[in-house]
Amino acid sequence: MISVPATSLIIATYNWAEALRCCLLSVARQKILPLEVIIADDGSDAGTRAIITQIQETFPVPIIHVWHEDQGFRKTLILNKAIARSKGDYLIQIDGDVLLHPLFVKDHMAAAEQGTFVRGSRARINASRTAALLTSRNTDIGFYSYGVCNRLNAIRLPVFRSLGQRREMVSRNVRGSNLAYWKEDFLRVNGYNNALSGWGHEDEELAVRFINNDIIKKIVKLSAVQFHFYHQDLPRLNEGYHSQIIQNTLVTKAKICLNGYENLY
Repeated sequence: MISVPATSLIIATYNWAEALRCCLLSVARQKILPLEVIIADDGSDAGTRAIITQIQETFPVPIIHVWHEDQGFRKTLILNKAIARSKGDYLIQIDGDVLLHPLFVKDHMAAAEQGTFVRGSRARINASRTAALLTSRNTDIGFYSYGVCNRLNAIRLPVFRSLGQRREMVSRNVRGSNLAYWKEDFLRVNGYNNALSGWGHEDEELAVRFINNDIIKKIVKLSAVQFHFYHQDLPRLNEGYHSQIIQNTLVTKAKICLNGYENLY
């Protein structure tokens, strides 16, 4: 374990205000809080803004709401904009439709290591329990809770943390809902690729460029536990195009993208 002096939590969201509210409530109960919360909002309506404004008043750390106009799925662009506002040296990235174990941030800090990025995992919550949690605004959920699917991902056993960690130089199965990396590494690869618009694999393509820069993927289980709300799958119209971009990044061993963080403005 190393000391992480400043950690920013990045939350990606789009038009699911009640899920975001519950997510933020689970952030507020963290035993170790991040320096700040940056919400990367891909064009949500006024309902999301109202909830963020309300929660900001009593939240234990600053919440910074980074929003741009809704012009379709532009998650890569809004993440780049949000990270541009961050002050942390280390970034933990999640989606706004998850609940965090109270030691989620602490566990990610413990897993932080120079020369690596961290891929976490998530348990899922079924449809009926998701509806109940959103209605009650209850964030208390764990391994034994009803409605939890792929329950093994909900196990937190810090004593065996080392057994739940492994390293590899393969980008597969990287998901931005439970991802952490050093900001300097993110800037080195020019951030997210803005050419990927629409759903699909923007996080995996980022991971390819991390690996092409000899930044090791560190897989973490038995810690950094999160629970994903049920929702219908999003349209995947651009998935084939995104897969081609990933393949090109792999074949060319590209270390940066040409349209990324440095190309925001």
